[in-house]
Amino acid sequence: MSDFVDGTAFNYEQGQRARKLFAAVVLAALDDAIADDKKYGNGPEQIARWARSRDGREVLSCAGIDPNERVVSGLMQFVASGVRTSVALSREESERRQAAAEQAEAA
Repeated sequence: MSDFVDGTAFNYEQGQRARKLFAAVVLAALDDAIADDKKYGNGPEQIARWARSRDGREVLSCAGIDPNERVVSGLMQFVASGVRTSVALSREESERRQAAAEQAEAA
């Protein structure tokens, strides 16, 4: 019984690592699309094309993201905002956005 539990925990842990790896691939694709947007002005279209492709749908699924049109439009909006993923995921950016939202509510 103990071996079964250990094996199940190990498999779950391996799955979580794989999901994080695929999530990193999605973040890299977003950064590439943001760079394309700044350079060529076609970033949202690039990420949409990738997300709708067979490989993109597979990567999104493996990252634990349902590859539907709502997700594609969200990815396009994120790329259009022009904020790199490392900045968007930082604590400082989160605090800045929260402060801006509180100021908007107060006004």
